[in-house]
Amino acid sequence: MSDPDLVTYIVEQAAQAGEVSAKKMFGDYCLYCDGKPVGLICDDYLYLKPLKQLEPLLHDCDKKMQPPYDGAKPHYVITDVDDRDYVSLLVKTVAEVLPVKRK
Repeated sequence: MSDPDLVTYIVEQAAQAGEVSAKKMFGDYCLYCDGKPVGLICDDYLYLKPLKQLEPLLHDCDKKMQPPYDGAKPHYVITDVDDRDYVSLLVKTVAEVLPVKRK
């Protein structure tokens, strides 16, 4: 379970990406940018979808992947959440790559 204060901090760090929010799901959080689910915040870690467009943008320490919870597909684990520009760039990149959800 993630600390709600850390979740708020990550949302604030990613704010330059667009309209960023987090919603509680299954005991942890889903991170949204412009209405698109871009990642997860689980056990106090930021996980972003494993998109090839992220690879050249990632710091070396963030290139490892692991599942955010049992049974999930591996995601990038973003450890450098204190760099606002970096986090915003990554979140924005994921949001731009994902298709708009049809209603």
